[in-house]
Amino acid sequence: MEILNKRARFDYFIEEEYEAGIVLTGTEIKSVRNGHCNIKDCYGIVKNNEVFLLNMFIGQYKEGNIFNHEETRSRKLLLHKKEIKKIANAIELNGLTLVPLKLYFKDSKLKVLLGVCKGKKTFDKRESIKERDIKREVEKNLKRF
Repeated sequence: MEILNKRARFDYFIEEEYEAGIVLTGTEIKSVRNGHCNIKDCYGIVKNNEVFLLNMFIGQYKEGNIFNHEETRSRKLLLHKKEIKKIANAIELNGLTLVPLKLYFKDSKLKVLLGVCKGKKTFDKRESIKERDIKREVEKNLKRF
């Protein structure tokens, strides 16, 4: 099961990608396995040499009772120290943004693919739309034959 952030590839140029683990509680992981998760409005920050995801929505687990979690709390990411320093430098010096691209399971552990991104301007977005339309037309014509 994968949860994609399709909007990120449309709104940003992705400079680098990093795979990170994520620290979750028991009810959060159960809720993600059920598909009650959204990373559309989510972004990352570096604070005290640690990386956190803010605004990541994980819905309440139905059978969680009093042990349920807060839905949009900040969640810590697990990265190597060198990777954290690289990300921090890119964010501070170059003015880039840390955006989650997708959430997926790898060997029963939840991973998040982070992108160090640069924002697109409106004309860049129009160009992306044109490329997508041309690609769709080519595929449509190929199916006819």
